[in-house]
Amino acid sequence: MEILPLDAGLAEPIGARPYEVRHAASLEVAHGEGEAHAYVIQFEPGGEIGPHEAGFAQIFLAVEGSGWAAGADGARVALPQGHAAFFRRGEIHSKGSEGGMTAFMLQVRDLDPAR
Repeated sequence: MEILPLDAGLAEPIGARPYEVRHAASLEVAHGEGEAHAYVIQFEPGGEIGPHEAGFAQIFLAVEGSGWAAGADGARVALPQGHAAFFRRGEIHSKGSEGGMTAFMLQVRDLDPAR
């Protein structure tokens, strides 16, 4: 067993991308074969990761605070604490928070939601 530190102070600002990112920082906590990655993402109030294509399927879970997620049409859907958005690989999407949020994101090349 290993305990992973997820303190917000360990997250690093999300750097330059071909899309706009404001007031958001991330901490990669795990990666694996099959191109799997896990992140903790901190959104300051007004933080946003602008529209971009999902390189992997993603589960995006609001752990603390609340935010929003949007698809290609840009229509924001509320993402309350404890709820998750699922983005398919190749899907255009964006995400953010008006009041601040901590989110956990799991990215895997091939992933389908369990229902």
